[in-house]
Parts: sequence; C-alpha cells; structure tokens
Amino acid sequence: MRILVTGGAGFIGSNFLNMLVPRYPAHSFVALDKLTYAGNPLSVADLEGAKNFALEVGDIADADTVARVFDQHRPDVVVHFAAETHVDRSIVDPTEFVRTNVVGTLQLLNACKTRWKGEGPRRFHHVSTDEVYGSLGDDDPAFTEDTRYDPSSPYAASKASSDHLVRAFHRTYGLPITVTNCSNNYGPRQAPEKLIPLTILNALDGRELPVYGTGRNCRDWLYVEDHCEAVWAVIERGVPGRTYNVGGGEERRNIDLVRTIGQLVAEETGRPEAEILGLIRFVEDRPGHDWRYAVDSSKLRAELGWAPRVELPAALRRTLRWYMSNPAWVESMRGGEHDRWMEKNYEGRQQLGSAAGTHHGRTER
Repeated sequence: MRILVTGGAGFIGSNFLNMLVPRYPAHSFVALDKLTYAGNPLSVADLEGAKNFALEVGDIADADTVARVFDQHRPDVVVHFAAETHVDRSIVDPTEFVRTNVVGTLQLLNACKTRWKGEGPRRFHHVSTDEVYGSLGDDDPAFTEDTRYDPSSPYAASKASSDHLVRAFHRTYGLPITVTNCSNNYGPRQAPEKLIPLTILNALDGRELPVYGTGRNCRDWLYVEDHCEAVWAVIERGVPGRTYNVGGGEERRNIDLVRTIGQLVAEETGRPEAEILGLIRFVEDRPGHDWRYAVDSSKLRAELGWAPRVELPAALRRTLRWYMSNPAWVESMRGGEHDRWMEKNYEGRQQLGSAAGTHHGRTER
C-alpha cells in the first residue's frame, strides 16, 4: 500500500511512522507535515534513508499542496492525524483550528473523492478525539460511539466539524472512511506544552508544575503506541463507514497524575520526592474546562481484538526515560514559540495555592 500520513512529524503521527515503517517494508509511507511548533523533523529522523519513507513539508489546508502530494505519491490510504490540538491555544485564537482541522480535512477529502474513482481498495482514516462528546459527571457512564456530540472548546468544536465532514463524504459520495475517537494520548515526542511532558520537563528542571483549578478534573489516558496499534487495526480490519472509540481505561485526576510523575522523577533522578512535589502550583482554571472524560472501547475490542498493552505506571516511566534520553529533541522544541506560549498562558494566571499549602479560590464541581 501507498500510505499518506498527515501530521507525520507531529506527536502521534511520528510514533505511528516510527512503529510501522520498519515493520512493513513492502508498504510506502509519506509524511505530510507543515512543521509548525508541534511538528519536528527530528521526530522522524530515525527513518531517514529508509526506502519506504518520505517527508513532504506542506499545509493540508492548501489545495495546491494537497493536489501535488496526491499526484506525486498516489496514496491508497490516508491516515489523517494532522490537527491543531491544544485546547488552551484554541481558547486564545480559534481561527487556525478551523483552518487546519476543518478546511484541511475538507481539502484531503476532496482530493480522495477526485482521485479514488475505480482504482481498487482505498481508505481514509480520520483520527479524532473524545472531546467531541463534551464532559462527564463523576458517575456518568463512559462515552460510546453513540454518545451525542456536545463539544465545549473551540478545539473540540473544530474536531466535531471535521468528524461530520468525513461521515458526510461517506454517505454522499461513498468514500471509504473510518473514524477513531481517542482519549488523552501521552508518550515520546509530545510537544512540551502538553500536561505530561510539561510536568516531566519542569520537574527535571526544578520549575513550577502548574495545575489548573483544583486539579480534580479527570482524564482517561492512552499510551501513544497502543493508540497507533488501534489505528492500524482499524485501517486493516475496520468496517468502512464505522467509528471506533479508543481509550486506555486509565482514568486519573490531573493532580494525581502530576504527583505520580513527580514521584517517578524523584526515583529516576535520586532527588527528594518532597522537593519535586513542592513545585506543584494550582493556577486559575481555563474557561470551559471539561470535568471528566472516560471512553468505552468495547466495540473496538470485540470487533477487532485490540486492547491496550501497556499500563499507565510503566508507560509513564518509559515516557520519562525517553525525555531524559533525548535532550536534543527537547531543546529543539523549546525556545521561541514554546517560551512565548508558556509565558502567555501560565505566567499571567492567578496562582491559587501550592500543593504544600492551602488551596484557595476554587471549589469542586
């Protein structure tokens, strides 16, 4: 197969390629990435020289770029990871989220519709998020594929829009599509402004560990390699037109997750645990912050036999060790845009207390 992976130099896309390019030498893989703040050519540097891999730099929202890549590489399969994904950034400025997540998806769908007439098996796989479903209460059942869409943030709304477009192209034009909605991913090569790498790197550097609100918001965590295996299973064996939820089954409150990471950093570095945990600072919550996510993956497990292989504690340690062992990658992602964002998003927020002191200003929902 000829496989186009959008966002291939980003977090999940690069892990997908690093896993599958060496595993399937008979398939050819092309990464298409704009190389914004979240994309890094170092994330696919180990694939340089592989005969079945190429990197194309370009914007999926630009029709001419998409047409050029399709005409040059003639993909049989599109694995669509490319997206603006950081909720905080979408709150500050939703514009780029609509451009990339909605318009970019439309350009890819149009290219597939135009070029895939009568040419054998094809697949457009769309990678989406559980955030399209909105927020759960403490006792609500997990999201299923039939849960009503109720996005809270501009990011989630843009992904919901792209999901609807993908399904509309299946119903209207017969485009062979599949969709996965995943829970929060973590692992190697994730941009340092996301919660887990931010906590890891700040703890290693002795910087404050910001936690929104009370820290009691709860997320279902999915190790990136388990997610990539799920996506590949859907591409190979999933039924066209169907949606599959992908969850790790590892729900944690944000504050508990941050404390676990702090304990792991203490173990790996020999520094006092109390010193690291004392860096936790509760900061003003972000607007529209969803309370809880939980994902029911029983459909994926039953139909395709997928299940996560790595439990959260072991995968967190593996992730920490990756960041500790790849300082060149970390430094390439820091500075410039990253530092400006961190200053803009966190330094201006009201501090509500430290982990060691009294937490003022917020109550539980």
